Amino acid sequence: MDIKEIQNLIKFVAKSGASEVKLEMDDIKITIKTGSESETTIVHQVPANQMPQMSQPVAAQPVVAEVATPASQPAAPANEDSKYITIKSPIIGTFYRKPSPDKPLFVEVGQTIAEGDVLCIIEAMKLFNEIESEVSGKVVKILVDDSSPVEFDQPLFLVDPS
Repeated sequence: MDIKEIQNLIKFVAKSGASEVKLEMDDIKITIKTGSESETTIVHQVPANQMPQMSQPVAAQPVVAEVATPASQPAAPANEDSKYITIKSPIIGTFYRKPSPDKPLFVEVGQTIAEGDVLCIIEAMKLFNEIESEVSGKVVKILVDDSSPVEFDQPLFLVDPS
């Protein structure tokens, strides 16, 4: 199961309204718990069974990744930002505004974007995921600095749809 499938599963569970989903496959165990105040995803990945070598026995340990959104995020002034659409991070990772250091920025404040335009890249587990806009409008504010870590559901951009 790759990161894209896990992201889609998290989105599906969030939309379905289920409070908890557990998925166990041969090499991976996923538990997704949702609540009104927070959302938690726990992924346990068990390495494939290998034949132990006689000279160097190795104990396999599962990899645990836990993602939790804070229950209370600092509230922005409601009257000022209420007319804007917030584009949030679909995954955890490192936020990049450019495809590479020698290339131009994907978007800048004041730029008009269309649905499907690439806004940024989020690197997660050495995979570079292009984050595309789901709305059309004008970029009002970029809420994250380049090369900064981001959490799941963390606001990245404010877009004025008018």
